[in-house]
Amino acid sequence: MQNSEENAGNADATGTSIDLRKIKKTLPFRVLTAEQFDHWQSYGYLIVPGVLPMENVEALKSFLWDFQEMDENDSQTWQKPQLLQYELAALNGSGMVEAYHHQSLWDNRQRQNIYDIFVDIWDHEALWVTIDRANLNPPNLDKSKFDGFLHWDIDTVRRPLIHNVQAIVTLVDTTPEMGGFQCVPELFHQFDEWAKTQPEDRDPFHPDRREFELIHPQLKAGDMLVFNSLMAHGIKVNNSDQVRMAQYISMFPAQEDNQKLRDERLRLFEEKVAPTGKAFSGDPRNWEKERYPSAKLNELGEKLLGSRRWN
Repeated sequence: MQNSEENAGNADATGTSIDLRKIKKTLPFRVLTAEQFDHWQSYGYLIVPGVLPMENVEALKSFLWDFQEMDENDSQTWQKPQLLQYELAALNGSGMVEAYHHQSLWDNRQRQNIYDIFVDIWDHEALWVTIDRANLNPPNLDKSKFDGFLHWDIDTVRRPLIHNVQAIVTLVDTTPEMGGFQCVPELFHQFDEWAKTQPEDRDPFHPDRREFELIHPQLKAGDMLVFNSLMAHGIKVNNSDQVRMAQYISMFPAQEDNQKLRDERLRLFEEKVAPTGKAFSGDPRNWEKERYPSAKLNELGEKLLGSRRWN
């Protein structure tokens, strides 16, 4: 495994040399079918419908509106300025919500069916969940703020490649005009051969996708889209008159022998603070710490955080 002290809680924090495209199943499927798993390994993404009940969807939406100081029924409140600038400039204006530990976020992370999906993908039961956030992306009225992006979250020139899983759960029905997740599955499918044809000094984080189609999968509220970190992906501009909302959730093999990483994850949870790193700005108001109570975890949630050991 690879560790990063900068992003100890997030999906980018850890990676594995296990090639997710080549895992041979040893555990029985819990949620996915063999056909879904084959598509996941071949094209780098998978849509799993209805992973959240509407009760959970609405609870998280209510929290996000409150945290962002916006009124769902008053579009005049949707264009508040971003609280802090991201060091990772592509995220500025993308609608990231700097909240990581609220009960509504954890209620979704510690759902058995969501955990089971990642067990199916990793073929491994002892997992940790990423400490990540959500997104509330209003219509893009000011074109200077955000024009979308496409990137990799891993260094695709590095060898051996680092592999990981990322995912989003949408809280609203999406439309093509609403923007949101975009990706290039055919580039993923042909990545190894494509990479051999590229110049040695190519940009390892931004693909030249000229011959590959960019797609925008459409989801219903409560659906989850899972994608491989080797998938070139990003956020498309919201050109609709509606707000896009989603939660980022992922899991990776637990590193219970890595006490430093485990302690950092527990610190983030206990202190209710954002992970460090240029992808995270944090909330200068400290609302998670001062305004909202600490989340209560079930037994699965404790194991996914690392406060309870799997063995």
